Amino acid sequence: MAVKPFGEIIYSQERASGEAISKVETHTPRIEAPDTVKAGEPFQVRIRVGPHPSKVEHSIRWIEVYFYEEGRPYNPIHLARIDLAPEYAEPDVTLTLRLKRGGVIYVLEYCNLHGVWEARKEVKVES
Repeated sequence: MAVKPFGEIIYSQERASGEAISKVETHTPRIEAPDTVKAGEPFQVRIRVGPHPSKVEHSIRWIEVYFYEEGRPYNPIHLARIDLAPEYAEPDVTLTLRLKRGGVIYVLEYCNLHGVWEARKEVKVES
């Protein structure tokens, strides 16, 4: 087996192939956020996955949120991790963020049967 960098084994809408293509709609995180925000002002980001089962044998176990900030020498910034308990929690979360500069929000989610999936959204910041 060839050893791959971790980024190559993360699924996304663009990189899903074979059997994973049938999982794109139910596993790719959906990010709802404004396209443009004011510097330093709070805004909400909603992240949803699914419809997806929430059973012990098949569920979304966690969601992680990162931000790639324009002009920052080292990226990404880890913003949040939400652990989800099967049968009790649904993969639908809202965060309040404040940005100084524009960049890209990256969301990873882990399904215990179908692996790690990624989505991203660019957000511009006005002074």
